[in-house]
Amino acid sequence: MNSAPFSLRVERRVGILRMERPEKRNALDAPMLEALGEKLWEIEHRDDLQVLILTGRDKAFCAGGDIEAWSGLDAASFGRHWIRDGHDIFDRLARLRQPVIAVLNGHALGGGLELAACADYRIAEDHVKIGMPEAGLGIIAGWSGTQRATRRFGSQWVRRMALFGEILTAGQAHDAGIVDQVAAKGSGLDCALELAEKVLGRGPLATELTKMMINAAEGEERERVLDSLAGRIAAASDELREGVAAFREKRSPDFRN
Repeated sequence: MNSAPFSLRVERRVGILRMERPEKRNALDAPMLEALGEKLWEIEHRDDLQVLILTGRDKAFCAGGDIEAWSGLDAASFGRHWIRDGHDIFDRLARLRQPVIAVLNGHALGGGLELAACADYRIAEDHVKIGMPEAGLGIIAGWSGTQRATRRFGSQWVRRMALFGEILTAGQAHDAGIVDQVAAKGSGLDCALELAEKVLGRGPLATELTKMMINAAEGEERERVLDSLAGRIAAASDELREGVAAFREKRSPDFRN
């Protein structure tokens, strides 16, 4: 068994990021969160990776946060580290420049659904269950389950799952717009690879910029998107080249030409 919490395989500009803790149904603990953050940093900076598929090992997607990892924490550590650190890493996934396809090959509950909510497209195999059971444990969904999930799924469905404990089948989740596609058991990854091929046939820069603009419209990263787009324009300008040249030559810049 792979001892690393995540594995990454890249073929033909498609990356497959797989959770590797099936004995715990890929429940997230601190080492997994740290490893996820490191993998996402790597993915963001890889020029050979244009689409990312996120899935789990051995018929398990993600059962959420590992209760053993957080239940013994004091309130300060729970809020300051478990929630905030996990939230930062989930934000990194949601704001990844590459389109992300989540393959729910097993149940997506609690933090697992919050993880799937970060993706741009969700494929659920027909046997999976989806829900937000946190309140039944006396805790809240802390990795943007009440925020990003509401923006992406709609507030009423989040209410039904988070307040009333409703667990959805893959078909129900598809009807609700929580997942985009339902696949037969064991076929989710193949469906994701077919979808990734469609993305590869589109302009990579246009795709990246389009995702950024959608995120901005959704309120995901408005300030970052505006700064990034403005920075691209400035970096491509003659003014930048003249300004840098003047700095190096210790003279005043001439922006007139």
